[in-house]
Amino acid sequence: MTRVFPRNSNNLPPVGLRGDGVYLTDSDGKQYLDGSGGAAVSCLGHGDQAVIEAIKSQLDSMAYAHNSFLTSEPAEQLADILIDNAPAGLDRVYFVSGGSEAIEAALKLARQYYLEIGQTKRSKIIARRQSYHGNTLGALAVGGNAWRRAQFSPLLIDVSHIAPCFAYRGREDTESEEAYGQRIADELEEEIQRLGPENVMCFVAEPVVGATLGAVPAVEGYFRRVREICDRHGVLLILDEVMCGMGRTGSLFACEQEGVSPDICTIAKGLGAGYQPIGAMICSKTIHDAIRQGSGFFQHGHTYLSHPVACAAGLAVLKKLTGGLVSGVASKGNYLQTQLKARFEKNAHVGDIRGRGLFVGLEFVRDRETKACLDPALKFNAKLKAAAFANGLICYPMGGTIDGQQGDHVLLAPPFISQDTHLDELVDKLGTAIDHVLQDVGLQ
Repeated sequence: MTRVFPRNSNNLPPVGLRGDGVYLTDSDGKQYLDGSGGAAVSCLGHGDQAVIEAIKSQLDSMAYAHNSFLTSEPAEQLADILIDNAPAGLDRVYFVSGGSEAIEAALKLARQYYLEIGQTKRSKIIARRQSYHGNTLGALAVGGNAWRRAQFSPLLIDVSHIAPCFAYRGREDTESEEAYGQRIADELEEEIQRLGPENVMCFVAEPVVGATLGAVPAVEGYFRRVREICDRHGVLLILDEVMCGMGRTGSLFACEQEGVSPDICTIAKGLGAGYQPIGAMICSKTIHDAIRQGSGFFQHGHTYLSHPVACAAGLAVLKKLTGGLVSGVASKGNYLQTQLKARFEKNAHVGDIRGRGLFVGLEFVRDRETKACLDPALKFNAKLKAAAFANGLICYPMGGTIDGQQGDHVLLAPPFISQDTHLDELVDKLGTAIDHVLQDVGLQ
């Protein structure tokens, strides 16, 4: 019996007791390999003593101070190290408690920026279909996850959505990847023209699309074209790195690999590595200076902004990430994809294995040649989550990959401390679970 309001009232989770490295253990003593880092959160794994000690030390000195009265040493130090390692142009950090808050702050800052510089008509937001930017109403409106949006649609602001850069599903057979990327990026140009450039405020996108598409990176050149279009029309580029940032794709910021810098970037998840709830909205000097030289006041705020203990945890995490841990992510990701491809290269129902770094997705199909989707009535993704969990693996399956209804995938995001043996275990347990579900639904 529980009085906690669970995510699923008909499927109560077991009680977790311990975390150690890449494993979690429940109250019955069953151990689970954390193959998705929760939701791409636990980049350092569980029980990291350096982070735990940093939290304890900050609690001993100052647990909380509202940031309208006092800043804190860990907040100042964390901001410094973030900006020192951020893409060119990013200059100021606004600490929040998670990804949805970071997106909300980014949207409100974008609007206020244009008010401060006298471009008051700019309020239109453009984002992409099959994206995910958070679950608060503003973030949900910007996201293109049809299933998550559906029942709340009467409450959502109007946002334009263009096609994602999803080569596996969108590229024509006669089209090069570069040509495909330019074609899809040009949808942004078309939408800006439709809305009127003077009315458009920002374009919001994930450099590598996480939960909704399953670790889909853009093709080469796509984001450079997007950056050119935004610059030509004076539109802010907001990159959402809540899930794919903080080393997850093999560089501290995912956009580093795209050769672009955003005007605003949002981060969370890996910034706190699960040890404290923390996120951040990072903006350019140009945007901050417009506020400073104008009203001087960003009209936004939450109770736990720049929480000292959360910032102390983030600082300890970031020191580890920038101290060499991120440099090993790309090779570990290559190893994981190699093992996955070896395991599933002959599986007729694994259509695509994709991703970047330790951010990897597998898309499941009814037929590999035609890329036809599995019947949603099979509930393949839900059955896979249950089968993997029963087999001692935590992973992140999702449905609606294609349009919110059709399509199944699983997202993998293991801790950066994973060794080859852990990645082998992940592939083996996932393979066993996939075989079990395919047999259960009559496909094997």
